[in-house]
Amino acid sequence: MSENAWSFAETSGHLAGTDLTGWRVEATDGHIGKVDKHSDEVGDAYLVVDTGVWIFGKEVLLPASTVTRVDLVEHTLYVDRTKEQIKAAPEFHSDKHLADQQYREEIGIYYRTGGPFGGTPA
Repeated sequence: MSENAWSFAETSGHLAGTDLTGWRVEATDGHIGKVDKHSDEVGDAYLVVDTGVWIFGKEVLLPASTVTRVDLVEHTLYVDRTKEQIKAAPEFHSDKHLADQQYREEIGIYYRTGGPFGGTPA
């Protein structure tokens, strides 16, 4: 993961301005949901993923740097975390946390360190 958790990696294939709403999101071990909201603003890019029944309708916030590949044909984003790592992330409520800088810092640290399961550090 890049030093800036809130930027897409140049190698991901992400094209600025692409509407990712509704796109599938795949963890390293399977499908986790669909993009509900997103931002591709430089230094503040993220995905809000609606996990549907997988985590009982929970939404998760993923920093853009977790995206390893963007499939423009299949409308699918691939992230470099497992389902368990994503499920164990700090609880997210869009209306409360999206603009909360302290929460965003906590999420950035969580994904840079790989969360409680280790993983791909920065």
